[in-house]
Amino acid sequence: MSKKISFRDKIIPETDAHKIKLSTINGKTGYKINKFQIIPTVPGGNAAVEYVMQIYNKNTGTSNEVDFSNGNLLAVAYYEDNVSSHEGLNQTIVFDNEIVNQDIFITCSDASGGTVPCNYFLELETIALTDLQATQLTLKNIRTITS
Repeated sequence: MSKKISFRDKIIPETDAHKIKLSTINGKTGYKINKFQIIPTVPGGNAAVEYVMQIYNKNTGTSNEVDFSNGNLLAVAYYEDNVSSHEGLNQTIVFDNEIVNQDIFITCSDASGGTVPCNYFLELETIALTDLQATQLTLKNIRTITS
């Protein structure tokens, strides 16, 4: 039976990626993203925000460009809050078929150029891996890191 684990924190746009340490010695635990949500630290505040938060399986740096052809991209969350309407728009896209057994990285950018921190909530499902699956995922991640 799998269990769910969650992570939550806040990140300032355009700063270093947050590293979520998932790697284990034997690599026999896999993780799949179940939920990824973001919200500003001051929802409906006096600053317009356009957050683009992304999860990668390697540290790629921060960008507000979303590229679905990037094999390192695991999930994307977008949040927009306009000062004039004070209505937030939140859209999340999760690639739920991807299983990882190594560390993942969360980046945040604000297309409007702001520096107001943004909160995130990440829920992962743990999956027991066979020796063969663990080896395959680890080799895939090594190739990803070295490329």
